[in-house]
Amino acid sequence: MPDPIHTLGAAGIAAAVAAGDIGAREAVEAHLERIAAVNPAVNAVTTPLAERARGEAEELDRRRARGGPAGPLAGVPFTVKENIHVAGTATTFGVPRMRGLLPREDAPPVRRLRAAGAVCVGRTNLPDMTLGGVHTSSTLYGDTANPWDPARTPGGSSGGDGAAVATGMAPLGLGNDSGGSVRVPAAFCGVAGLKPGYGRIASDHRIAGREPTLASQLFPVDGPIARNTADLRLALSVLAGPDPGDPRAVPAPLQGPRPRGPVRVGVVADALGSGVDPGVRAAVREAADALQEAGYAVEEAVPPRLSEALDGYGRLVMTEFALGWPHLKELIREEARPYIERSMEKNPPADLPGYVQLTADRLGVQREWARFQQEVPLLLGPVFTGPIPSPGEELQSAEAHERVSGALGLCAATTYVGVPAVAVPAGVADGLPRSVQVIGPMHREDLCLDAAEAIERSFGTPTPIDPRG
Repeated sequence: MPDPIHTLGAAGIAAAVAAGDIGAREAVEAHLERIAAVNPAVNAVTTPLAERARGEAEELDRRRARGGPAGPLAGVPFTVKENIHVAGTATTFGVPRMRGLLPREDAPPVRRLRAAGAVCVGRTNLPDMTLGGVHTSSTLYGDTANPWDPARTPGGSSGGDGAAVATGMAPLGLGNDSGGSVRVPAAFCGVAGLKPGYGRIASDHRIAGREPTLASQLFPVDGPIARNTADLRLALSVLAGPDPGDPRAVPAPLQGPRPRGPVRVGVVADALGSGVDPGVRAAVREAADALQEAGYAVEEAVPPRLSEALDGYGRLVMTEFALGWPHLKELIREEARPYIERSMEKNPPADLPGYVQLTADRLGVQREWARFQQEVPLLLGPVFTGPIPSPGEELQSAEAHERVSGALGLCAATTYVGVPAVAVPAGVADGLPRSVQVIGPMHREDLCLDAAEAIERSFGTPTPIDPRG
């Protein structure tokens, strides 16, 4: 191969393995070597699964040698966040109390990736129980560094996968997003991330066999992180669809009907009117120009009932967190607890009648968004309205918490509504990646990916990078 294997994307590796240009073992070994070389600089991969990965790759090569078919992701290495089950490896959530939690089965998305020929090469870091803030730092594994600048956070809670993909340790990472947790690390690390719509990808978010409560059923979705939109599209084709392990997953087609005429895109740079960093605003403006040049009909827009969406999201989540907080807070380190405690102060738990009304209000907001997106199918806006924060900045004071959590408004609102979104790089400025997100209607990940690909053509892909300087 003319380029180092670790620089190839998922589609490139799968095509090379299918053509016999490289073997699955060769692809896996190249990424294990990359993990050994650069992971000490970023601390993204918590548990390399080297021997297991080699064995799976060798078996795949043997099947190919016997004339067996190559799956769509044959030989493609991938990483998995430590709150998603991988059979036989601990789902630790980053905390000591969970390191004995050894699932007997893969979670549905892990099972699907493996069935397509992908090989898990390692588990990745996350904040304690995914609750310790925007920065990826866990009690068990410590801090993950942003590969562009260690003075900045890689984001969270899927920050381990974002940093691993950005540095070439794997072309695919599997994380989850319940308010930006795939999109934020994708944005801060200069890669692409897909938050699928509700019901698109089957998941299993049980902890020690306990079923999640309502908000934890409605909001978190598993999704891929990759270096380009083509790899996100390929991963989605494998991950999407119904599964007996998750009755919420629907058999919606991956390609929907094309809108008549140019696709309308509503630009949402500062929907809440709370201010946007000039660099972020510039990224959104230039991405809008790229879409217009690609034939999209670009206009300013404000999504409906955005403030209600943010209030409903915060109060539903914090009402449920408040019930379990006396137990949960004992699992995470003391310095990480203020993030949730300040969030509960900002969004006081509702009583039972109030909680029931919140579940009703959500449907009304969803209905208004669906009507709005019939006319304006796509929204373009920032993933994070401020500059990339320093590690743990949101824990330093109430003001910092408000600033950082407020910058995630568009991520929280789209999670509340349940629609898909793609974070895509929009260039590099002052040595740091810029990013935007494209938000689509329910079950229209294809429209999001099409627009993200047009933005990507204009700006290019800035990774993989070497965090060692």
